[in-house]
Amino acid sequence: MMTSQMTQVPAISPLVIRERTGTISITEVISLLKGEITALHIKRAFDLELAKEITENFAHNPGLKERKDGVPGQYVGASHYRKTAAAYFAEAESERPFVEALFGKLVDPVRGLFDALRRELHHQGIELRLVGSKRGQANICRAICWSGTGTYALEPHDDVAQVLCAGKEYDLGAVGKNTVVALNFYPSMPEEGGNLRLWSHKPTGTDRRSQGVETTGYPYSTAYLESVPSHDIVLQAGDIALIDGGFVHGVTRQSGDGRQRLLLNCFFGFARPDLVLWWT
Repeated sequence: MMTSQMTQVPAISPLVIRERTGTISITEVISLLKGEITALHIKRAFDLELAKEITENFAHNPGLKERKDGVPGQYVGASHYRKTAAAYFAEAESERPFVEALFGKLVDPVRGLFDALRRELHHQGIELRLVGSKRGQANICRAICWSGTGTYALEPHDDVAQVLCAGKEYDLGAVGKNTVVALNFYPSMPEEGGNLRLWSHKPTGTDRRSQGVETTGYPYSTAYLESVPSHDIVLQAGDIALIDGGFVHGVTRQSGDGRQRLLLNCFFGFARPDLVLWWT
């Protein structure tokens, strides 16, 4: 009986978090990609006027939709979550004009980081490219407002389960065996809450099966995480956060002046020692 109870206690993995103000460092991004740190939070990393215009473009975007996959939120773009490769690439192609409309003639900060990372990895003999197939190609990012109304705006989850179960057509399964990096730009944040909470727990396949989230990684119960230490990354508009998506994470409840919590999101990780894939 004692052994059975012990197996239900989540293993604790230390969080290595770097937080600072200023320009993002590609060297630090690569450190996270290699699993050397858990999270990177850069405060005021991109211009607030740019952030405001992206937010307005999101609010008036003709491609704005409600999610219908059991995860409450509004979005522009495509997500591979719980989709076949054929469905994902078809959606990515149809949503491409709406993703581009988020930026219009503005400087695209996501593409700027993508291009800088691609140049640095190229110097190391590593290719960085968008996930694609004969059916189409992933978008550079998607825009999301999580809208959960409980304790969390986005329930605790991990990003690895959905990658491991993506299917052979994606070429993502190999990435799930390495570090899956979630990259978030924040054009808009509420007055209070909406913070990114990281738990000191990196679930295994056995952990996911015990929680019934083997194929989705969503959601982990608060009871399961009760004994696990956590850290809140307190966010503001103009911030960038990158995390090891294998650690359980969620978004705290939002309140305040009505400003929405908007993020531009994508994922990337090593598929091979000489190839990094990028997708949404």
